[in-house]
Amino acid sequence: MDKVVSSTAEALEGLDDGMTVTVGGFGLAGIPTVLIKEVLAKGTTDLQVVSNNLGIDGAGLGLLLAEHRIRRVIASYVGENKEFARQYLAGELEVELTPQGTLAEKMRSAGAGIPAFWTPTGVGSQVSEGGMPWRYDSEGNVVKESPPKETREYTVRGVTRDYVLEDSIFADFGLVRAARGDRHGNLVFNRSARNFNPLCAMAAQVAVAEVEELVEPGELDPDEIHLPGIYVQRVVALTPEQAADKDIEKRTTRPRPDGSSDQTQEA
Repeated sequence: MDKVVSSTAEALEGLDDGMTVTVGGFGLAGIPTVLIKEVLAKGTTDLQVVSNNLGIDGAGLGLLLAEHRIRRVIASYVGENKEFARQYLAGELEVELTPQGTLAEKMRSAGAGIPAFWTPTGVGSQVSEGGMPWRYDSEGNVVKESPPKETREYTVRGVTRDYVLEDSIFADFGLVRAARGDRHGNLVFNRSARNFNPLCAMAAQVAVAEVEELVEPGELDPDEIHLPGIYVQRVVALTPEQAADKDIEKRTTRPRPDGSSDQTQEA
């Protein structure tokens, strides 16, 4: 039951080229920075990455993107990453943009063993009808596009409408970050850093969690656990320095009420 490993290298044993990897985070909030850097050091390439977005230039998944380690992305938006947009439009990266709620459910359903589900989101658009650009060539021509998906009519609470069939995402590895975790893999996330992290772990065959604070089994109140240890296979305890090293996506300042030096807000 003790899932703690001695190093990030040990935590990523078995992660090979070409695998599908889910990665938690939203922007830079809750991203598994230490594990991402280990993937970079490990040299793993040709990855299909499933994540809400790819961080920003020079941070988070942007590090892997800059080294062309990512072959294909399933994400909900490009975000603040200019290199992401450049590679996509230049034909260097295949991108499957997915509605954010659908992306979340694709991972949650996989964790529940459900291979596909019906949703009204995207009906009547390229999401269901096909034709969404997945890959361009170097001249800007679309060379691969999304196929049409099956739709079906359902009546829910007296309202009849069309629904589109979406496949769940079953990943090989999942990389997540938690504020606290015990040796059995039970995890607690910090506020907005919770975001996609539980779902990314649920969808993976091997879920690896880097935790800022490692506690012993029984120290976590069962009611505060966000993700049960059954979904987590490996746990990496971060050093205090690693836990404190967090990038800021946007920094803004405003005057203090007393007129003294600016007060910093972090996002």
